[in-house]
Amino acid sequence: MTALPGLGTPRTASPELLRSVFRQHAAGVAVITAPGSRPAGFTATSLTSLTSVAADPPLLSFGVGTGSSSWPAVSEAEHIGVHILGEHQQELAATFARSGADRFGPATSWYTGPEGVPLLDGVLAWMVCKIVARVPAGDHCLVLAQPVVGDPAGPGRPLLYHQGRFNALRD
Repeated sequence: MTALPGLGTPRTASPELLRSVFRQHAAGVAVITAPGSRPAGFTATSLTSLTSVAADPPLLSFGVGTGSSSWPAVSEAEHIGVHILGEHQQELAATFARSGADRFGPATSWYTGPEGVPLLDGVLAWMVCKIVARVPAGDHCLVLAQPVVGDPAGPGRPLLYHQGRFNALRD
């Protein structure tokens, strides 16, 4: 392909192109949790991993890989937890992002919240949400959920993800 003025040389669409473009987008870091015989959870960092869909009624969406270890719990859950992480929670974000990690082990401070949803301590904000739809999307599923209860008043500043690393917000 020919270089475009001021834009560089376009590349053909591929999974790597999508990942490369989204690495340029700084995104907030969230952890999604689901109840089950063993609680499950994962770190959501890409643009579409956690999105406000509508204000009335309040709806949000997130994507989860159907091959992920969290998918079985999310696929069966009626409610999930959404946690917005603070800049002091880089290790927690890394734990929930790491394949094979003991996400709800002794190093993770959590408790059982409303609707049996596992809730993480010390986050900037959290919500328990009722799942209203699951939409297949390639190797992922988009989950639509309606907040039921939550708290937006945790201490600190948000944790960000950019260029494959966790970062703090700068003034």
